[in-house]
Amino acid sequence: MSRGDVAIPVGRATPADSTTPRERTPHGNGTPPGELRFGYGTNGLTDLRLDDALGLLADLGYAGVGLTLDHMHLDPLAPDLAARTRHVARRLDRLGLTATVETGARYVLDPRHKHGPSLLDPDPERRADRVRLLIRAVRVAADLGAHAVHCFSGITPEGTDDETAWKRLADALGAVLDTASGAGVPLAIEPEPGHLLSSLADFHHLRHALGDPELLGLTLDIGHCQCLEPLPPADCVKAAAPWLRHVQIEDMRRGVHEHLPFGDGEIDFPPVLEALAATGYQGLTVVELPRHSHAGPQLAAHSIEFLRRAVEGGTP
Repeated sequence: MSRGDVAIPVGRATPADSTTPRERTPHGNGTPPGELRFGYGTNGLTDLRLDDALGLLADLGYAGVGLTLDHMHLDPLAPDLAARTRHVARRLDRLGLTATVETGARYVLDPRHKHGPSLLDPDPERRADRVRLLIRAVRVAADLGAHAVHCFSGITPEGTDDETAWKRLADALGAVLDTASGAGVPLAIEPEPGHLLSSLADFHHLRHALGDPELLGLTLDIGHCQCLEPLPPADCVKAAAPWLRHVQIEDMRRGVHEHLPFGDGEIDFPPVLEALAATGYQGLTVVELPRHSHAGPQLAAHSIEFLRRAVEGGTP
């Protein structure tokens, strides 16, 4: 998701095409317990065609991709989604890549409002547009054999009280979770700085409100932990372990929501990766640099080398 578009102080801001089901790969298939699987987000490779981006990541040794459904990469609203999804599935298979489907495209639904409409929109029809996008994303994920579908709550609209916002979020996610359950694809909601659901505590609030559904999991963004969580990032990983379904990773500084290349922020990564490996997490850990597409190929190469050194415990 393009959460890091602008450096901002942290604080709470006020019908799908059907594709042919593909046999899903079990989470972490073929990966020994404790071995991390790194991916790179296509929202940081928007200057490349999707086929070229996937080829680049395979050549660099990534295990998978965080695939943001957007107008330049597997547009979820364009015609022939089923055929285009089958093409991507075949491409992933040939390259030996797995995927998580991400839904943080900036303007995929509304060309005038970034990330709009959200699940908190006052207009029920606009909320329904976001719900339909997430349902479509779940179906695409099932056909790709993806690990999970990532999503987020959105910013609380002006004039909306918290109780109303939380009710809208829970109600909107109900239909998405029904589809996720039928498809066997986890939904992984991300705590996002400035959003209604902005912290691990907020994730648990939603989880309890929905009755702890099995298919509701967590996207943990390591940079966001550094940015605003009270615990250090490695401790956030340990606390979140039972609900982890997707992980995003980048560097960040305390109190400033700006996604940074590794080494440009404040995070000590070896303890974070050690904690993540110790959880037994088998999904993807995806590099999230949405503001750096102009240098995407170079940063993808730098990032995988940095992460490999960090896993070995050396100084990246």
